[in-house]
Amino acid sequence: QVQLVESGGGLVQAGGSLRLSCAASGRTFSLDPMGWFRQAPGKEREFVAAISGSGTSTFYADSVKGRFTIARDNAKNTVYLQMNSLKPEDTEVYYCAADPRVGLRQWNQWRYWGQGTQVTVSS
Repeated sequence: QVQLVESGGGLVQAGGSLRLSCAASGRTFSLDPMGWFRQAPGKEREFVAAISGSGTSTFYADSVKGRFTIARDNAKNTVYLQMNSLKPEDTEVYYCAADPRVGLRQWNQWRYWGQGTQVTVSS
């Protein structure tokens, strides 16, 4: 059974940093893109970042470009999201995803999801 387990969320002050991790089990994703999405209550899940299977290509939402960095360690079957210069508007539940069909930026194209981790940024 495939599982994605996120960790690293929490409460941080504006301007601070957090590093999210997502450990996959049940199959290897070294050939597949992995990504991060986020969702606020009552809103649609939105794309944050994605990384190719090899790790050589990365993609970001405009709202996080220059502040967030996605990386992966295929030996550990794990993807990371380093979040710097956090803003109160980054407060959402962050979800890890793996193995999209087409359309990296569309949440409904991804096959596997984690349970989510809360990130709260205080002003």
